[in-house]
Order: sequence, then C-alpha cells, then structure tokens
Amino acid sequence: MQKNYLVISALGEDRPGIVNELSRLVSETGCNVEDSRMSVLGGDFAVILLVEGRWNELAKLEAGLPAAGRRFGLTVNAKRTTPKAQEGNLLPYNVEVVSIDHPGIVHQLANFFASRDINIRDMATTTYAAAHTGTPMFQVQMTIDVLASLHIARLREEFMDLCDQLNLDAIIEPSRQ
Repeated sequence: MQKNYLVISALGEDRPGIVNELSRLVSETGCNVEDSRMSVLGGDFAVILLVEGRWNELAKLEAGLPAAGRRFGLTVNAKRTTPKAQEGNLLPYNVEVVSIDHPGIVHQLANFFASRDINIRDMATTTYAAAHTGTPMFQVQMTIDVLASLHIARLREEFMDLCDQLNLDAIIEPSRQ
C-alpha cells in the first residue's frame, strides 16, 4: 500500500509549546509524524515535519494549517510528497568540518559535492567561540550519498586537498547508520 505524505514547514518567534501545538494538530487529524527537524535559529523556531496519513486525514490537516499558523503565530507551508526512492547503489558518508568562521564555507563544500553529482542528504551548521581565545569558529556536519562505484580514496583525497587549501579541518568516513 502506497503511503501518503505531507511535508510541513513552520517558522515563528521562539517560545515554549510550539512542538506541542503542532504535534497535537497532527495527532488530532489521525496523522503521524514520521520524520522531523527542529531548531532555534536566532530568535525564531523552525520546524520541518514529514507527516504520514490517509489521504483524507492529510487533507483535513492541510485545511487546518492556515488557521493554526495564525493562531500559533507561525508562517506555515505544506506540500504533498512521495516516499523517497531507495537507491541500493548509494552509500552514506559522514562529513565533519571545523574551521575559523569566514563567509563562503558552506558554498565551497556544497560546490565540491555538487560538481561530483553527490547529494547532500542532511546538513547542520553552527558557529561558536573557541575556548580560551574566543575566536569565532564554524562547524558543519553532513551526510552525503556516494555512488558505490565511485573511487572513494580519490574522492577523499580531493576533498582533503580542498580542505587544506581552505584551511579547514575535516573528516569524511562511512556512516554507521
């Protein structure tokens, strides 16, 4: 049986109770949260939910989202989606990069992988002050999907060369998922 999915994104001023309100709305319509990402960014709270349900339950949820967004003070968007196709020839790899913060790091990393037709499946970045010195630091963690036929030693060498050129400390290793 084909599952039905809805992706919901919501953004609003951070405050306690947002997750409770959104999850209640999903639950009351008979749907289920299958996957989610949530984070406080600046003074705002951002959430992305992958919700599964029967088509009529998803329709009811979709219909209630605009009013719920106004009630909760959130900008809400929703889009129907399909299950992700499983590609058996892709291997997940974890990438972690740490450096002194400067503009363009995400773009340079994304460009490196995109130019090799490697998909970034998941990515999280953060900035922080280095212990003792207070130097602004940047960290990115991502999961990429690498074709099993790709020569991983060459990819790793090219990636580490790029990181050396950009003065980035980096690790690329098979995911343990």
